[in-house]
Amino acid sequence: MNDQRKESLDSVISGKQIRTVFQPIVSITDGNILGYEALSRIKSESAFENIEELFASAKEYNRLWELELLCRTTALEAAYQFVAPPYNKKLFLNVNPNIMHDEKFIKGFTKEFLKKYNIGCQNIIFEITERNVVEDMESFRTIISYYKSQDYEIAVDDAGSGYSGLNLISDVNPNYIKLDMKLIRRIHTSSLKHALVKGMVEFSKASTIKLIAEGIETYEELEALVNLGVQCGQGYYLQKPDTEINGIKPEALQAIKQINRKTQQPLQEGFANTSIQYICKDTGRVPPEETVLKVYENIKDRAGNPGLCVIKNDIPVGIITKEKLAFHLSGRYGFTLYQNKPISTIMDKNFLSVDCKTAINEVSSMAMDRSDDKLYDFIVVTEEEKYLGTLTVKDLLQKSIEIQVSTAKHLNPLSGLPGNVLIEEKLKQYIAGDCKYSVAYVDIDNFKPYNDIYGFENGDLVIMLLVDIMKKHIPGHAFIGHVGGDDFVVVVEDHIDEDYFSGIIKDFEEKVLALYNEADRQKGYITTMNRHGVQEEFPLITLTAVAINNRLRRYKSTVEIAAILSGLKLKAKGRFIERRLALFENLK
Repeated sequence: MNDQRKESLDSVISGKQIRTVFQPIVSITDGNILGYEALSRIKSESAFENIEELFASAKEYNRLWELELLCRTTALEAAYQFVAPPYNKKLFLNVNPNIMHDEKFIKGFTKEFLKKYNIGCQNIIFEITERNVVEDMESFRTIISYYKSQDYEIAVDDAGSGYSGLNLISDVNPNYIKLDMKLIRRIHTSSLKHALVKGMVEFSKASTIKLIAEGIETYEELEALVNLGVQCGQGYYLQKPDTEINGIKPEALQAIKQINRKTQQPLQEGFANTSIQYICKDTGRVPPEETVLKVYENIKDRAGNPGLCVIKNDIPVGIITKEKLAFHLSGRYGFTLYQNKPISTIMDKNFLSVDCKTAINEVSSMAMDRSDDKLYDFIVVTEEEKYLGTLTVKDLLQKSIEIQVSTAKHLNPLSGLPGNVLIEEKLKQYIAGDCKYSVAYVDIDNFKPYNDIYGFENGDLVIMLLVDIMKKHIPGHAFIGHVGGDDFVVVVEDHIDEDYFSGIIKDFEEKVLALYNEADRQKGYITTMNRHGVQEEFPLITLTAVAINNRLRRYKSTVEIAAILSGLKLKAKGRFIERRLALFENLK
């Protein structure tokens, strides 16, 4: 048998019986493709069931280098079409760590070697699996440092599949960590897997090492990973390996965008305004005529599922929880009595149902107002009275806390309005969409001199005066963001210009006078040191508002929008100062 395996190994290497298939590695935050993993497959029939057995045999017969060279060369020959300029995607190559410090590997994998394929070192990522024990760690660390200095990147593969992973990550300090598919499989049903990956996400944030989840096979797994904050993914749900260079499946791309919208929306809207639709999920449904026995078998197999919703013509008519089903089937005759009856005979018809547009805080109050025996029943969510999904009290409270904490991080502490992170997210959302919109920049003129004379407390009163006036004049569905200091951004789903703010400007500039003393109001200016240390007269506070819209132009980025608004703001400053002086003449 050993002779047969050796002959088969020799035949594969000498006959170059290796082909490469590519599987995309995808950003699960926006659906863009980071790169492709090159996976080697045996072309012809052989004594080996898979590539892992082939490599094990190559190690046994001291032919690892020859097999590595064959796999790598085959991959590069096939990969030039997406790695070489102008595409410049990453190519992930699996490398046995014990071969990397082999002199033949070091000499064979050089910049000159890659030039033949018009590929740069920065596009190559060596995947090192933790399942292959590193025999000489000191030498291995040295060679890893060498490759990093040459602009190659490193990924630790199959993290979570073995027991030496943390040590390997610590020793290698990789650019990427690939989470093993066993850790990803059904992660949405396992609190332990969820906690482990959540810990890796926190580690990723602290270390700036990106995570790649392997083996994503379902929408539910993808959703759990996006919600946890994992950056990239790979798996059959996104795209299968193929000899062709394929992009992400259209339905998977749509799912990524949909899940991310649901994830970001609560943060953008804030706790008080976040609709329940963004956190509910379909946990299963049954018709009223389904037998109790079948419902029992259905619920029994759903780990972590609190129960099922009973649906007739898409309308929820009842619920059945695990606890209450178990209660009915318990006792001496419970199972015999109910097993063949329809679930409608024991379902709970008096359940909490809320419309999907109801705010989370409102649903929380409604859930807590229920009687003690129903306090922890799941909540049914509907859209136009039709079943949409469910959520538990635990899910509701966890998401409420998460939204409040996340929102607090990204709100301006003075105004309570969304800060720069949320402003950028909102602008990106409109840039990527197809609806009409306008973006306005609102700036308080001569605010710094006022702060210098009247102090920061009074300066805060000026800021809050403007915030209150904008909230009064601007519709609730519009977005108001606080860049910082005296600068604000307003986004409206309509085509507007500066005239939109005429009422706000008039209201603000009249009311802000009350925050000056009588002498300064009479003079129409204040006197303080300018930035050069020279005493200067500054006009009283005015307000500048400039706006752009997408009626005739499609904007490409937030940077482009910011640059255009900044230019318009500088041009508008002079006009507002002149108008302010005229206003004071009239008041006199």
